[in-house]
Amino acid sequence: MASSLIRRQFALSLQKNLRLSAPGCRYVSKAAPKTQVEFDYSGPSMKTSVPGPRSQELTKQLGHIQNVGAINFFCNYEESRGNYLVDVDGNRMLDIYTQISSIPIGYNHPALLKLMSNPHNLSTLVNRPALGILPPENFPEKLTESLLSVAPSGMSRVQTMACGSCSNENAYKAMFIWYRNKERGHNTPSDEDLSSCMVNQAPGCPELSILSFMGSFHGRTMGCLATTHSKAIHKLDVPSFDWPIAPFPRLQYPLDEYTRENAQEEARCLEEVEDLIVKWRQRGKPVAGIVIEPIQAEGGDNHASPDFFKSLRNIARKHGCGFHVDEVQTGGGTTGKMWAHEHWGMDDPADIVSFSKKLLTGGYYHKDELQADKPYRIFNTWMGDPSKNLFLSEVLNVIRRENLLEEVTHSGKALLNGLYELQAQYPGILSRARGQGTFCAIDICDDATRNRILIKARDKGVLLGGCGDRSIRFRPSLVFKEYHVHLFLNIFNDVLAQHK
Repeated sequence: MASSLIRRQFALSLQKNLRLSAPGCRYVSKAAPKTQVEFDYSGPSMKTSVPGPRSQELTKQLGHIQNVGAINFFCNYEESRGNYLVDVDGNRMLDIYTQISSIPIGYNHPALLKLMSNPHNLSTLVNRPALGILPPENFPEKLTESLLSVAPSGMSRVQTMACGSCSNENAYKAMFIWYRNKERGHNTPSDEDLSSCMVNQAPGCPELSILSFMGSFHGRTMGCLATTHSKAIHKLDVPSFDWPIAPFPRLQYPLDEYTRENAQEEARCLEEVEDLIVKWRQRGKPVAGIVIEPIQAEGGDNHASPDFFKSLRNIARKHGCGFHVDEVQTGGGTTGKMWAHEHWGMDDPADIVSFSKKLLTGGYYHKDELQADKPYRIFNTWMGDPSKNLFLSEVLNVIRRENLLEEVTHSGKALLNGLYELQAQYPGILSRARGQGTFCAIDICDDATRNRILIKARDKGVLLGGCGDRSIRFRPSLVFKEYHVHLFLNIFNDVLAQHK
């Protein structure tokens, strides 16, 4: 009975998925062939301002229950398709923000709906085990075919978690445990270690630190907040650890015109990293690990060169620090490679690589030596969700079958070239276009103008996100084609022309 019902629901859902909207959007680009994603709509369609009346009503209702200050509008996810998000007022928008970069292959992908209709998957979907103590029989197999099939270079171990923050939080713990065992020369704590940690004192709770970078964002839990330096609102009123903060390079664009200046800026930042490691050791708070994003996302889409990251990796080795690459937002193919750090061209890029968002589950890959040495040291009730590994396996199948990483590279070039052209056309508004794959951004002349442009673009049917002080970030799904790029560029040009 249950499987029959699911099959009927799947058939109805699939019918809706394949129903394309009527043609006629005046923004359809003539600059690229109209190659539709199978389950996509043909363009934006706006019926009300955003948020519309129904969204406003629902926001008021939810406001009696919780804080709604961050809510943009309410969504109709059943009617959303591919690159298009539909709201509860019937507005259909080209989504180039995708739930803060967390939708891998678009909304309601037929392959994932088909997965839901398979009765053999029912128990995985309805039962959520405490994976650390009672994993299902097929858990090793599913990890192997999903997360381990895309493991970063040199890593064959992965620890699943629920979200980006808890992934980083536990990765920090893993680095601290590893560092202390190195200091002891063994993994057997003393009686003093055991007793002192119970009252938050050394040596059981050692004075160790994690070095992070200005502009970084690693999460909102306590340890992660100590390494997050993007916006004051994230950190305000919350106690924090006294850990070192290094400057992240601020590159000048176009890159080819500022080669010498950018090399000097990166050298300055690397020198400061080494100085901080030495100073914190002298203060009795040794740096157990360095954490960094391949591209600072929330902090403003700040890039650095492969040489910078290679040098930073060497500094970590030199000083005996763990090297943690936070790929929560950059992982999953959005830069044209599965992992952004692959662009560095290194055989041994990191000791730990954390992930979430487009990987649908949280967690971190790690070297063998960072494996937890005792049970319950890296632990929580769920430690991830097997159903997400199930979905991820199918997402990876779609990525391979449809060559989506190549598509991302192709679409990304079109997007960045289009931003360069608009930047030249509107020099008083736009500057510093930059990106890797479709993970792109551009600066607006000031914060107020940036926010007005985001709202005007949304009113015309395009969802974008802000980052940093005055940047707009582009975070489409992997099924974002060149057709969608030119569709967006035409709408964005209209917005800029009206502003001008």
